[in-house]
Amino acid sequence: MLHSMDFRGLLTPRFLKNFFPIPATNSLILGRKSPDFLLPDITNQSTVRLSDYRGKKTIIVAFTRIFTDRQYCPLCYPHIQQLNENYESFTEKGAEIFMITSTDRRQSEKIVKDLSLKMPLLSNPSCDVFQTYQVGQALGAPLAAQFIIDRQGVLRYKHLFSFLNPNAPVEKLLELTANC
Repeated sequence: MLHSMDFRGLLTPRFLKNFFPIPATNSLILGRKSPDFLLPDITNQSTVRLSDYRGKKTIIVAFTRIFTDRQYCPLCYPHIQQLNENYESFTEKGAEIFMITSTDRRQSEKIVKDLSLKMPLLSNPSCDVFQTYQVGQALGAPLAAQFIIDRQGVLRYKHLFSFLNPNAPVEKLLELTANC
């Protein structure tokens, strides 16, 4: 959702690098180990390594489009809110949500505060994790995508952005999480 008409912070090297469209061409195979990553968790002021959760929790990796701390993708903003509102439902099922954004640390800190995020917001301004997961890009930011990784680190579900279905329904993510 356009949060303001203040576009400062939009034209960054990240924006220019992700400006031209690249479709989501995800070749990750369901039933295989998911790629590991190490990113700063802005919500909890810590660092997250995906592989540290193997044997412990099911993980929902939710890549989202946030352009700056003032502009959110109008197709992703409601999804961010729904995931945040249902965060306790996921954790009660033994799952963790890692929302990954391409905003930098300063922008991400403002986003956590403005949205009162309960779930970990991981900052990936270099977009290398977005690229590893092959989610695609357009108009200055990587595209949204959701992945469910079971307790053994195996990829069980993937949803890639499309205009007809930009994000996986939260109800479906909850249902699938219960079965991992």
